[in-house]
Order: sequence, then C-alpha cells, then structure tokens
Amino acid sequence: MFSKQTLFNSFSQSKFFPQDRSAQSWIVIFGFLLLVVTCYFGGAASLLRVVFPTTSLLVAIFLYLRHPILYIGFTWWTWFLTPLLTRLVDYRVGWDPTRQMLIAPYLVVFVTVATLLKHLPHAIPQGGLPFILGVIGVSYGGLVGMIFNQPVPVIRGFLDWLSPIIFAFHLFMNWRDYPSYRQHFQRVFIWCVLITGAYGVYQFIAAPEWDKFWLTESKMFTSAGNPVAFGIRVWSTLHSPGPFGTVMQTGLLLLFTSTGSLIFPASAVGYLSFLLSQVRTSWGGWLLGIILIFSSVKTKTQLRLITIILVMAMCVVPLVTIEPISKVVTTRLESFSNLERDSSFKDRSETYDRNLNLALTTVLGNGLGNIWKVNEKTGQIEVIVIDSGILDMFFTLGWFGAIPYITGLVLMLVSVSRYTEGRFDSFVSAARAISISSCAQLIIYSGMLSVAGMIMWGFLAMAMAAHKYYQHQGMKM
Repeated sequence: MFSKQTLFNSFSQSKFFPQDRSAQSWIVIFGFLLLVVTCYFGGAASLLRVVFPTTSLLVAIFLYLRHPILYIGFTWWTWFLTPLLTRLVDYRVGWDPTRQMLIAPYLVVFVTVATLLKHLPHAIPQGGLPFILGVIGVSYGGLVGMIFNQPVPVIRGFLDWLSPIIFAFHLFMNWRDYPSYRQHFQRVFIWCVLITGAYGVYQFIAAPEWDKFWLTESKMFTSAGNPVAFGIRVWSTLHSPGPFGTVMQTGLLLLFTSTGSLIFPASAVGYLSFLLSQVRTSWGGWLLGIILIFSSVKTKTQLRLITIILVMAMCVVPLVTIEPISKVVTTRLESFSNLERDSSFKDRSETYDRNLNLALTTVLGNGLGNIWKVNEKTGQIEVIVIDSGILDMFFTLGWFGAIPYITGLVLMLVSVSRYTEGRFDSFVSAARAISISSCAQLIIYSGMLSVAGMIMWGFLAMAMAAHKYYQHQGMKM
C-alpha cells in the first residue's frame, strides 16, 4: 500500500509539476487564439470588440498565477498585435471611433497590480523607491484630472501612464527569476522583429485594404503616409509609425545580445521595415544605443558586434538600393542635413518655443485626460498631440506630480549607469542602452506612455533586476 506521503508526492507532481503547468498554459493560449480566429471568420467579428479584451484579461490572470514567464510574453504580444487585430475587425464590420479593442493590452498589464499591492509595504527597502515615486506622480495627475477633466479621458490617461510603471515594478520584484526573464525577453523580441518586420515590408509593398481603411478613417496622413502601395510610412502591426519605430529599435538592439538561426533573417526584414517607418527619432535612438552598448562591453564582445554590424549591413544595404525603397529612405536621411527646412523639426521647435514657459508655470498641472479637446467645427473629440515627453509631464502632472515622477526616472538612470554587470552580461548592456536612449527621446517624444513606456520602464527594471540578482549570487558565493 502507498503511504500518505507517497500519495501526496504523487498528487503534487501530477498537479504542480512545471511541465504540466506549461502544457496547461499553452492549451489556454491556443484556445484563446482559436476563439479569436473562430469569431473573426465565423461571422461574429463584431463580438471581438468585447470578447477579445475580456478573454485577454482572463488568460492574463491565468498565466500570471500559473506560468509567470509566459505571462510576460503574452503581455508583450498583446501590445504588438492588438492594433492589427483591431484594424482587421474594423475593416470587416465597420469603423469603431471608440477603439475599444485597444484596451486589451492595458487590462493584461493591470493584472500586475497584484504584485504592487503584495510588495508595496516593503518595496522601498528592496530598492523599489523609483517605482513608488512614479506611481505617486501619476496618482496625483489622476486626482487633478478627476477634478478638471471628463472621467473617460482620465481613465484612458491613467492606463497610459501607470501601466508601464506597474509592469516594470513586477519585473523588478521578480529579480530572482532574472535569467528566465532575460531568456524570454530575447526570444520574444527576436520573433517580434521577424514577424513585425516581415509584415512591415509587406505593408509597404502591398498596402493591405485593412491598413488603407484605417489610415483613411483615422486621417493620419501627415504622420502615417498615404493609403497606397509604396506610400505608407510603415507601422506594421502597431497603431502608428512612432510606436513601431520604438519597438523595432528595441528589438534590433536586443539582436546584438542573441544567438540563433533567426538572427539574420530577422535583421534583414527588421532593418528594412525600420528604415521604411521613417521615424528619425528611433533611428537616432538606435544609434545612441549602439554607442552605449559598444562602450560598455569587453573588447572581445566589441569585435563580435562589429562583425555582426558588417554582416547585417551586407544583408540590408542591397535591399535599400532597390527602388522605390531607395528614394523613400534616401529622402528621409537627407532631411538630417536640412533640419532648418524640415517641417517636422520646425513644428517641434515652435512647440517648445510656444509651450515651454507655459508648461513650467503650470504648478498644479492640468491632470490626466487633458490631451482631449472638442473640435468646434466638427464637434468630434480629438487628441492634442504634444511632441515632447518633458512638456507633457509638466502640462499633465504639474510640479507636484512631475517632480516625484522625474525623480524616480533619474534615480533609475543614475543607478543603471553605474552598473558593471554589462561587462559579462550583454543583455544588461543592451537593457541599459535601450532604457537610456528611450529616456533621451523624451525631449521630442512622449515615450513614457503606452508601449513606448512599457519599453522604457521595463528595460530599466530588467537592468535593476539583473544587478540585484548578481549581487545576491555574489553574496551566496
């Protein structure tokens, strides 16, 4: 007869063994994908506007509890692919001005509120002060927003600002699992570069009907190009060229820390679509990232990076010389030498000249949700675009919210800049380069929000988690 202990061990291994958890998690993920495909092709595409966000949240909760590593990957892919699915649904059943499907990534991220509540009492002693300061700054902006602005825009702004912070806090507090998280980050972004890069090239050449429909309805012709083949500024599966440029910049920098057979095909389509996005801010961020990585690794790794860059150049340059790709890329590159005549540069300069003093004198702030206004001619609600993260912080959070928010970022940047683990862990070097270059872009881009904010805060958190992990390993040794 089996003893009680034997029966208990048998039950534990069958129910909680990691392989079983992984199998269960993948079954849930594939079931979720099957549901989405069935709804879309089974004549119930309109239901996805409710079903997709709801089931995304349920899957996220399950993965968070049962398979935290897969939860991280699921979160990233939700950010990468939800805009494309939204466009497909709109094309099939009609334009939805509320864009309600785009709430799915935020719902998935907000599962990590559980991590915040769990670790909040002892977060500061463990090094979580920067995240707490960020939460304080955003919470202040939310309170001011509820006083002065409409509830729905305030909630939308709250999701945009807070999601990156709580997700990053979750990554940092799980520093003991850093090696697994690092491996998963690399795997996710390699596939991201390959898939979104390939779709981006296809988007530029073929101009799919659903993308043309979205561009026509959203009227984003000035920032996303024209709804014709070879006329689109590539945004791939994301919702506009800016976020796509940020994601691709991140993925391409991470490729330098990865190995495998997918590196070079991913690089070919990744760099090509990255250039076709025509996002000069991200181009500059990529170059800054390369410099930071190169300056923080050993000579042996530097030689490897040079070799990889040369091989990648040999793959990409011939593709860029093909017309009309060559004309698009060359024209955009030439604009760097004529910035004084560039309309985008002029607009940003005028924005700073006109709004800097106003932003710095907004002591209380306008609160979250302040970027929405009603067009007096059309009566439609429109978004006020502020091409500066710094201005956006002071306009939205005021001094009382911006000071703790910026202090949290500065503390993280100072800490990450001092880490030496990048000498033997190239991922730490890449994470630091990605986060610093993302912060540098705040001057001309609100990169602390949405998926860009997920990258900026997330990779700062991963660098901090790596440092804490190696410190702990050193103590054990």
